[in-house]
Amino acid sequence: MIELGVHSPWLFATAVLVLNATPGVDMMLLLTRTLQHGVRVGLVAALGVCTGAVLHALGAAFGLAALLAASAAAFTVVKAVGAAYLLWLAVGMLREAARKGETVTAAVVREREPLPLSTAFRQGLLTNALNPKVALFFLALLPQFIDAQSAHKTPAFLALGGWFVLQSLVFLIVFVLAVAPLARWRPRLAVRRSLHGAGAALFAGLAARLALAER
Repeated sequence: MIELGVHSPWLFATAVLVLNATPGVDMMLLLTRTLQHGVRVGLVAALGVCTGAVLHALGAAFGLAALLAASAAAFTVVKAVGAAYLLWLAVGMLREAARKGETVTAAVVREREPLPLSTAFRQGLLTNALNPKVALFFLALLPQFIDAQSAHKTPAFLALGGWFVLQSLVFLIVFVLAVAPLARWRPRLAVRRSLHGAGAALFAGLAARLALAER
């Protein structure tokens, strides 16, 4: 990576770790999907999240992040779409919380029914890809580890972006495997409804936060 003009790799790795460990919408999505549908679905959702990160890395390398930073209109459009998607997830959780007439056993069986892997992947992908703050984070973070005199800035962006994605994937896999044992817990229906309601409130709050975000 020296030939690309990339420096301070361990500092970069530390920054990525701090970002991954900071609770956010991606982590909450993986938590809910793993607890509701199991490790396999959680891992596929993690793969979707990292695929979204690939898109952000490519955007940073080829100028999309710069466009979002420079254009208020482009940022607003992406921000609005991302906020709407998070709100849609919140509404789904709220509907789960409001369901009536189920026994605890029926509710547990329904909730543990397999979520299509394609759906889990798509949810992870869209949750990450439709967050313009992630694109701006790439634009703000990656240049700090590339020499200003480097003659290979695009390959350097791609190299750091690839590192970011791989490190994030490892972290998210560990996270999914760590929280998976909690899925054995079988709370009462009232508790489950409270958890769904809290999840809906969290995603609605994240949607509002994204909608109000400044460039």
